[in-house]
Amino acid sequence: MTQPNAKSPLKIGTRGSPLALAQAFETRRRLMEAHGLSEDAFEIVIIKTTGDDRAMIAADRPLKEVGGKGLFTKEIEEALLAGRIDIAVHSMKDMPVAQPDGLVLDCYLPREDVCDAFVSREHASIADLPEGALVGSSSLRRRAQLANRRPDLRLVQFRGNVQTRLKKLEEGVAVATFLAMAGLNRLGMAWVARTAIAPEDMLPAVAQGAIGIERRQDNAVAGNLLDAIHHRPTAERLDAERAFLAALDGSCETPIAGLAVHAGDGLWLRGEILRPDGSEAIAGERRCAVSDGAEAGRDLARELLEQAGEGFFDWRHG
Repeated sequence: MTQPNAKSPLKIGTRGSPLALAQAFETRRRLMEAHGLSEDAFEIVIIKTTGDDRAMIAADRPLKEVGGKGLFTKEIEEALLAGRIDIAVHSMKDMPVAQPDGLVLDCYLPREDVCDAFVSREHASIADLPEGALVGSSSLRRRAQLANRRPDLRLVQFRGNVQTRLKKLEEGVAVATFLAMAGLNRLGMAWVARTAIAPEDMLPAVAQGAIGIERRQDNAVAGNLLDAIHHRPTAERLDAERAFLAALDGSCETPIAGLAVHAGDGLWLRGEILRPDGSEAIAGERRCAVSDGAEAGRDLARELLEQAGEGFFDWRHG
């Protein structure tokens, strides 16, 4: 196997946001430590995606209107397929459930905190928000969960990276918003969160807190390098969660939450689907052997779809 070096570095593709760069740097650090390589054996390649478009962020348009999950991955995957980069680092909650032909996603880093963070300059928690308070979020899941728990609140679209959203709070666009604890931790900004919201109160997005590293199927060198940093327990949890998502609808057009954790010698999977207006939420759970995680995810999805009945998703096609 040819190791990357200063003359022929491994090219790591990433978005250019501070959080995306932090994830790319973490990937580089783990590869350096695992293989005894120096920093100059790697090159960070920043790729602008549709999801990074400033006009779209400023307009606070919902994800489903501007391209769904592929918004943050399409250009990076195109660069990977074209050979302009060797590996791509992604936030797994942004990843569609299917990869383009020729690409594989089989390396995950150890998962960070899965919780959502409640962020506000004035209020300590969701419960402390006064009636009618203006809350910012562009996440279909978070908006639906909030509308279900606190139908009195007013919701406003709220896009952008961590720094952009904090600026919008300062400008009074809303009095509170939500971020992922994982992102804040990776940026060294955990202090931004007034509180971490327990999964029992707000089940997180599928794969929240996990970093995935994608490569070309025929790139054996990259595959061997990544094998050394792959975190199997994270993969076991994501197998269940992403199978659940795939069996429902992985398009970002449906409010879906899901979380699998290791419990004893098995997995405990919880899932939730909601109407976008929060008027109905259907939840369920499965406990299974680790090896049965994907099947448990599909089975839970079938159960929730049966409970939802006809018409639950009709709003998508209106």
